[in-house]
Amino acid sequence: MDGHVVLLLNQNYEPLNVCSGRRAIVLLLRGKVEILENGSGEIRTVSAIYPLPSVIRLVYLVRRPRPQRRLTHAEVFNRDKYTCQYCGRQTKELTIDHIVPRYRGGEHTWENVISACILCNRKKAGRTPSEAGMKLIGKPLPPPSSPFYIPYSCLQAHEEWGKFLTIWERGG
Repeated sequence: MDGHVVLLLNQNYEPLNVCSGRRAIVLLLRGKVEILENGSGEIRTVSAIYPLPSVIRLVYLVRRPRPQRRLTHAEVFNRDKYTCQYCGRQTKELTIDHIVPRYRGGEHTWENVISACILCNRKKAGRTPSEAGMKLIGKPLPPPSSPFYIPYSCLQAHEEWGKFLTIWERGG
């Protein structure tokens, strides 16, 4: 059970959290959740056998505000799918580029910040893309305010979570 993670959904199937297998079993025994997907294995006690869940849902609705994503390097790289927005090359060696440079009045906002590879960022330097003769692949937009964010590596390990998360990725 150590290291086993469980997707916790609200009563309306909105993703809320990823909790440990131990926490999921406690919520199950207290009658606060129901199992939607079984994980691999079971937990045996002296008196009973409990399935180890992979996805659980609360039996009551928890109201919470929609979190806004913070403008960080990691969030910009995730939004741009680790792709240079000038040449289209996918790489982990990216920099943050302001489309309109900050010293020229460009703001540090989702609409003015993109991922750029080191070569393209050097080529653009302190100019706008049109001055440098470069074109953007697409218009940068703020990421949708998703109720929950799950790292890509966690999604790969738990394919059964996909059907519960795809509706929320499209905006609920």
